Amino acid sequence: MSPESPKQLADFLEYLGIERRMSQHTQSAYARDLKGLTVYCDGLGVEVWRQLDVHRARSFIMHLHKSGLSGRSIQRALSAARSFYRYLIRERAAKSNPFIGIRAPKSEKRLPAALTVDQVSLLFAVQVKEPLALRDRAIMELFYSSGLRLSELIGLDLPQLDRQQALVRVRGKGGKTREVPVGRLAMQAIGEWLPQRDRMAGEDEPAFFVTRRGRRMTPRGVQQRVKHWGKRQGLDVSVHPHVLRHSFASHLLESSGELRAVQELLGHANISTTQVYTHLDFQHLAKIYDRAHPRAKKKD
Repeated sequence: MSPESPKQLADFLEYLGIERRMSQHTQSAYARDLKGLTVYCDGLGVEVWRQLDVHRARSFIMHLHKSGLSGRSIQRALSAARSFYRYLIRERAAKSNPFIGIRAPKSEKRLPAALTVDQVSLLFAVQVKEPLALRDRAIMELFYSSGLRLSELIGLDLPQLDRQQALVRVRGKGGKTREVPVGRLAMQAIGEWLPQRDRMAGEDEPAFFVTRRGRRMTPRGVQQRVKHWGKRQGLDVSVHPHVLRHSFASHLLESSGELRAVQELLGHANISTTQVYTHLDFQHLAKIYDRAHPRAKKKD
């Protein structure tokens, strides 16, 4: 491609961070996707971005599909390409967006794993009273009690916890704020952690969960600690934050059947997203069926 084209791409990535305020993770993902588009365009002999028409754009998506990329990854690549071309149109470097109207192939939804209630109890039976162990137990209890996303827990600041009402205010996807109840055992674990946190955190650090050095924890750090306790407590499955979030949703649905309520608690914009969490095990479904269906009820 012409020397101007890579510069336009670099300017777009800078625009994502400064004007759109996208996370570094999203910027990196967009950069990888658009690098793939650049390589593909080079192979077609496309010199400038405005030369890419809808037919070539569609062939790029077909190329991604044939290469074995999942539907979700192709959807993200489409999103990156559409955003890039909207930017190019704004900068008058393109006249139209060739990716408008192109859809990614559907991929099979994978159900995340959920712990059993017994596994959750075993995971939380942490007897160690060291400061970091108290922190880790509070983290795991909060994940399971309130169904938080990893990013929501990482971004949690002290003022966001209302100890009187036992709820936490979190900022979810799209900057949307929601209030989520915090269970009794989670509040107890938090109460044991906060005095330790006050000793460890720097004076200018508002983060709820901090490292040994007193600074906000990273996503990777939280993932490693949760995984560590899963192994330490003898669980035979890999434990990570999303497993606890999914266990929260699954167990709540099994007990209540209130899909809309769980949708609100999880912060899902669409109920179809929440329905992924409704995979109740067959024995549980069979018990409900036997108890409720007129033709299945056992005679007294």
